Amino acid sequence: MFRRLKYETGVIDVGGGMRGIYGTGVFDYCLDKGINFSYGIGISAGSANLASYVGGQRGRNYVFYRDYSSRKEYMGLGEFLHHHSFLNLDYIYGTLSNSDGENPLNYDGIMKNPMEWYVAGTNAITGEARYFDRNDIKRDDYSILKASSAIPVVCEPQYIDNVPYFDGALGNPVPVKKAFEDGCDKLVLILTKPESLIQTPDNEKILAKMFQSKYPNAAHQLELRAERYNEGVALAQEYAKDGKAIIISPDDTCGVDTLVKNKSSLQKLYEKGYSDAEKIFSFLSEN
Repeated sequence: MFRRLKYETGVIDVGGGMRGIYGTGVFDYCLDKGINFSYGIGISAGSANLASYVGGQRGRNYVFYRDYSSRKEYMGLGEFLHHHSFLNLDYIYGTLSNSDGENPLNYDGIMKNPMEWYVAGTNAITGEARYFDRNDIKRDDYSILKASSAIPVVCEPQYIDNVPYFDGALGNPVPVKKAFEDGCDKLVLILTKPESLIQTPDNEKILAKMFQSKYPNAAHQLELRAERYNEGVALAQEYAKDGKAIIISPDDTCGVDTLVKNKSSLQKLYEKGYSDAEKIFSFLSEN
């Protein structure tokens, strides 16, 4: 276990399904420019982005979003009908990502990197957030990434130690408070929607009703997600006024939404993330 540093530069990627390609652009810029974070939290698709960044795999996730996502094995109605999950998390984080897969995750690089990192999941029974770390990941067993990305209704919950987990965005969608409480001195927050966008719970309340009978606490967390997201962004904005945080977010999403697979739109959003990340360099240079 690596010793926690007293003062750290942290990064949070909140994810957002296919919009996560924006965060991929941000992390690829950081790898190109040698920007190192000592602390990170990945949520939902942001957990996969963070894992590739920690492993030093520049460009890896770009291929997943832009190319692999168009495969029928990756996601689609066929997967939902056969496996009850629109996203095939076993294919994404197993078949493709294992050491014998088409695009393996750099497990050794992740474990050697001294960065303190967390992958957020939500306990489907209690509705509470859980932050997995390097002690919860094993070679060719990336269950924590599956759990963090298991969108309710769209995916079945993922089991870890016989406990079902849903997407990390339910428990704590923008964990800015946690990052500073853990010791971050500065924080980079990656959003995949415009910073000014105030989220509303209308659609999520509809989705919550679809699994409320089986997982009432998780469904309740989904109903509260928009409110908590807005609160987390507002807190980051307050830290930004004091020079302690910077929010990297797109001015528009280029037509990309949670499950949209248009390659041209995805390419544009990736390039936007890479370009917007230039702000990080000057932010980290400030005293």
